[in-house]
Amino acid sequence: MREYSPDLTPQWKRPKAVPEVAAEPDLVVEVAGTDFCGAVVACEAGTVTLEDRFGKRRVFPMEPRAFLLDGAVVTLVRPPRGPAAPSRTASGSIAVPGARARVARAGRIYVEGRHDAELVERVWGDDLRIEGVVVEYLEGIDDLPAVVAEFGPAADARLGVLVDHLVPGSKESRIAASVTSPHVLVAGHPYVDVWQAVKPSALGIAAWPVVARGQDWKTGICRALGWPENTGAAWQHILSRVGSYKDLEPTLLGRVEELIDFVTAP
Repeated sequence: MREYSPDLTPQWKRPKAVPEVAAEPDLVVEVAGTDFCGAVVACEAGTVTLEDRFGKRRVFPMEPRAFLLDGAVVTLVRPPRGPAAPSRTASGSIAVPGARARVARAGRIYVEGRHDAELVERVWGDDLRIEGVVVEYLEGIDDLPAVVAEFGPAADARLGVLVDHLVPGSKESRIAASVTSPHVLVAGHPYVDVWQAVKPSALGIAAWPVVARGQDWKTGICRALGWPENTGAAWQHILSRVGSYKDLEPTLLGRVEELIDFVTAP
């Protein structure tokens, strides 16, 4: 004798129940019937966004039996609501809702150029406003000793300087060594230009191209990547792919954090 459920559907025709799994961040699942596998990065009403190992993101409806977890069919559901986690700034710091910008400190952070300043603003802007730290750019550091003397650093007006290509034996390292004030910190990254401090994965490329000596580095990058030779437009494209500190190389992250700590130290 056949068995029927309360809704009169024959039991032998009813699909086998599958577990429901909360779509928590970083949960790795495969989309049934496809070769797409990725980690959960967002979950909205009725949809889940997955990111694969190449950084590609796709949105899928959270339909029953639509995903595989460790090879087993599952149904993804929205995670249960709980206490809201503290939101974070682009630098990874805990955000302070409603915080007003602090009156600017006497101390400053100087960077070499406009691109450096825009990148620092994009990732650390919220933090800098709360701390009252102003970032200015110099258009190069050839005259750094004179710039420091004009600034007049003191215990209550510290100066931090971020330098490109600060490696042993470089022109930049010799200039940095000429600044000896205890109220100045010169810190730098090893990259030819701050462009390289953006992770290649953020741009969807395998690595930054090597540019031969004797040609403009930024123009060479555009040529090697097949971009129009418009370095301003290229930079805006690069900057647009930076969403947070996760898109930057650790070497730059450490130096900027070090400079902020130095300038804001009591």
